[in-house]
Amino acid sequence: MSEVYLKEQEYGKDRVRLAKVVKTGKWHEIIELTVCVLLDGEFEDSYTKTDNSMIVATDSMKNTIYILAKQSSCVENIEIFATEIGKHFITTYSHVHKATISIIKHKWTRMLIDGKLHDHSFHRDGEDVHDTKVVVSRKSVTIESGLKNLLVLKTTGSAFYGFLRDKYTTLPEADDRILSTNVDATWTFNIQNMASVGKIPFNDIFESVKQITLHTFATHNSASVQATLYLMAKNVLKKHSQIDSIRYELPNKHYFTYDLERFGLKNTGKDADIFVPFNDPAGLIIATVARVKSRL
Repeated sequence: MSEVYLKEQEYGKDRVRLAKVVKTGKWHEIIELTVCVLLDGEFEDSYTKTDNSMIVATDSMKNTIYILAKQSSCVENIEIFATEIGKHFITTYSHVHKATISIIKHKWTRMLIDGKLHDHSFHRDGEDVHDTKVVVSRKSVTIESGLKNLLVLKTTGSAFYGFLRDKYTTLPEADDRILSTNVDATWTFNIQNMASVGKIPFNDIFESVKQITLHTFATHNSASVQATLYLMAKNVLKKHSQIDSIRYELPNKHYFTYDLERFGLKNTGKDADIFVPFNDPAGLIIATVARVKSRL
């Protein structure tokens, strides 16, 4: 048998569920998170020599998350809270070289009751979430944030024609169609140093990226999902200098007209108003758009 070696390793605690209620008199805020912690460091002996003396128990990681959430004033700002968690592990344990913290922020929207925002009641008005992945080491911190599961649809303003046609092509060209997708976007921040993390308005940037995505989707006369994706990304980078690059994943959630000609009813072209949602298989368009690096 040839010799082997441990090429890479990390371990931690996944799917730690956390809710924090922030009370200002009768006015309450609810923050619900799912947290994952992964540690990389001097843990080789636990794999190769059955020596667990350097392992930080994953149960301890779970407890640490709840303790830090209790003490932190930044739980609502998941990028900063993730940085706090990561910094805790690399400063508390000298043999931990890197901590990767992933957080999903679940959506709760304040109820509007009798024309007024209710002080302590919320509802979930969509499955889209804000998430982040923060990697903290002794020399650097990297932060990626994202908008996931944002389901959008428009009934016109989208076309797809002029594509390559060969003996395998059956798809008809369309000069007007329903366009629907489930937006997954991930953007990478330009982080100069650990101290600069607290100066970035992460929540404001998240809301702005979401609004830019929605506005571009709704108003762009789309020649393809590719063209709309690129314009979304270009608009985000133009607005936010703190973002180095942004990646969109846009599955094409098809709506096809249903054949009613056999029943003597027109349902094509301008007469089309009955469609069948068709999810699988689906087109999937993915691209990353980044800033051009200046040459010194």
